[in-house]
Amino acid sequence: MTATTNRPQTGATAAPEASNGVGHGNRGAWLIVMNREIVVRALNKSFLMGLVISLVMIAGLTGFFAWQSSKTDTFTVAVTAGDTAALAAVEGADDAAAEADQKVVVEALEVADDDAARAVLEEEDADAWLQSGEAAGEASGVESGEEGWTLSGWREPDSGLSQLLTSTVETQTIAANAAEAGTTMDALSAGATLDTQRLDGNAIDPQVVFIAGFVLAFLFYLGTIGSGTMIAGSVIEEKQSRLAEIIATAVPLRHVLAGKILGSSVIALAQNLLFAAVGLIGLSFTDLSTILPSVSASLIWFVVFFTVGFLAVAALYAVAGALASRTEDLQHTTGPVMFLLIGIYIVTFSAEGVLEVVLSYVPLTSIVSMPVRVLAGEALWWEPAVSLVIMAAFTAASVLVCERAYRGALLQTGGRLTWRKALAAEG
Repeated sequence: MTATTNRPQTGATAAPEASNGVGHGNRGAWLIVMNREIVVRALNKSFLMGLVISLVMIAGLTGFFAWQSSKTDTFTVAVTAGDTAALAAVEGADDAAAEADQKVVVEALEVADDDAARAVLEEEDADAWLQSGEAAGEASGVESGEEGWTLSGWREPDSGLSQLLTSTVETQTIAANAAEAGTTMDALSAGATLDTQRLDGNAIDPQVVFIAGFVLAFLFYLGTIGSGTMIAGSVIEEKQSRLAEIIATAVPLRHVLAGKILGSSVIALAQNLLFAAVGLIGLSFTDLSTILPSVSASLIWFVVFFTVGFLAVAALYAVAGALASRTEDLQHTTGPVMFLLIGIYIVTFSAEGVLEVVLSYVPLTSIVSMPVRVLAGEALWWEPAVSLVIMAAFTAASVLVCERAYRGALLQTGGRLTWRKALAAEG
């Protein structure tokens, strides 16, 4: 069906004056539209419900990580009576864990014999059973010192406990062998220390950077698609109810578009700031609290880039709503924008190396990629500024093009429009 223009007769004369902003009352019309968008969104039950659910999920995840990082794991290790070497190893492992602040407690459970040790393992009264070389040698008929140590479990022993006991047993055995050889442990280990250092000056673990990239990409996805679909829905509701035609007789359409973009941007920005605040507060209760300054700096850049970039996304969604003639058309008109944003979400959090550097300068993908590079310590001081200028230029161009398409499509009825027809309608 061919799209036709359907404008009220009264609007035919009033609209040109309004679009030129001649009347004093029209100069602040965008502010009225912006306030209305904010109030409508803030009172929308589905939006509030989604916001509460998202906050609960973020708080729950950070609370879980905080609990995981603060809890202490306790292991009970069975040792048979008379196996003094195994008992010393268990006590040494507990001391080593305490010195390293590993939040691990290793307790020894003395049992009468091997059968009793197997019984406590089966009944899960002990997590493992440690036998020294001497005890294992006696059980197998091998001469003392020729049999290695054994750590048994009813199932596979915990890997962390195994590593801790292995280190303690090695130290204890080497010390005993050194004493027999007439030397000391310090003499044997002299010069064997290994210090690590990172030359790029950044102390952020790569895994933390990856997780941060995923979180920022998710915040971008949540903020753009959630707020964008609401903009498109608001535009098509006004168009379908003919309210847009009434508004056009009194308010310049560019003011309507500006108000919708700014109002939705305020809501999206406030939503992301709220999510980030909850996440940072939760992070402060975990072992990652030491990197809060670096994470906070990265989040500030994300907020700045998101604020600028979302203006372009909001304009695209506003045009997508104007191109539709019915609510059912939104799936087609918003589809390309949605696929673009989903693609950005997938690519940005998984990018690395040269691709990530390139994406940090590409508009919209830089919203995520540049803050991630700042967190990783890979971006020079001037790079975020240059990328932000590119983003601002892209946003300005996008808004100008979208403003023309929005004015050309909003009052067109009769069927779904294309971008080409919307841009040509104004010209």
